[in-house]
Amino acid sequence: MSASKSDKIVCDNGGERVDVFLAANFSGLSRSAAQKLLDNGRVLLNGSSVRKSHVTSDGEVFFVTIDSPEDPVAAPQDIPLDVVFEDCDVIVVNKPRGMVVHPAPGHPDGTLVNALLSHCGGSLSGIGGVRRPGIVHRIDKNTSGLIMAAKNDRAHIALASQLASRSITREYDTIVRGVMKLDCGTIDAPIGRHPVDRKRQAVTDRNSRHAVTHYEVIKRFRGYTYVRCQLETGRTHQIRVHLAHIGYPVVGDITYGRKKPELGLSSQCLHARCLKFFHPVTGESVVLVADLPEYFVKVLEKLERLSE
Repeated sequence: MSASKSDKIVCDNGGERVDVFLAANFSGLSRSAAQKLLDNGRVLLNGSSVRKSHVTSDGEVFFVTIDSPEDPVAAPQDIPLDVVFEDCDVIVVNKPRGMVVHPAPGHPDGTLVNALLSHCGGSLSGIGGVRRPGIVHRIDKNTSGLIMAAKNDRAHIALASQLASRSITREYDTIVRGVMKLDCGTIDAPIGRHPVDRKRQAVTDRNSRHAVTHYEVIKRFRGYTYVRCQLETGRTHQIRVHLAHIGYPVVGDITYGRKKPELGLSSQCLHARCLKFFHPVTGESVVLVADLPEYFVKVLEKLERLSE
């Protein structure tokens, strides 16, 4: 017999219909299934049911009740973590490339969430739901670097509010194909689902959201450029989509760039280098930096040799 479980989730990227938002943020939930939940009054906002035509806003907290045929709670797993910062409210981890952030179809365990549950002893915010406890923001499986989690609901709500107000700074280092002409620039182009391939994102005016990425050149090589990007918004695959859009795809990104591996990479060369935020309880500024991982350093060394 199925059991009913209520998940609580904070919207940190508003501007789309609530059925689209739910389908994108609940693993295995289709848009039609999300609409059915909305029609049946199983999605609440401020204690009231939500119409499926409702357009989400940053900071809204939804309570979603879903019948689950099995216990979806992620299990603690003793997986080593590179902890960069931790106190009783927040933990920041330097995630390795290849680690999935939270359980999803095809990745039921071995995720960052499984590791955090073991490390934190169950002390994680419940706002992300049973599949994403504590998770404030996400980075792709094959992106390495800094990611934060909240240890209680108070911290989670405060950090989500900072994301919504764009007071959290997220810097990424990457290597792109092509030699950038400008030393720095801003990419201001809306991002939405690709009109044909639903697994991809694209720059589009249809069902899209405002997206802004700032970039600066760190070093130019023969045929490639080492770039640092700063997110003003945080859309899915934003840096990868934006850089490909202006003609400089991320090296190793077979989704938005070359379909064949290059420079020894079969996935994107993208590292979440720096995270700056205000502590959700003390208000003090926290600045964290994660050194470049070995795979990234090896690519830079190879480019140095090729450019000699």
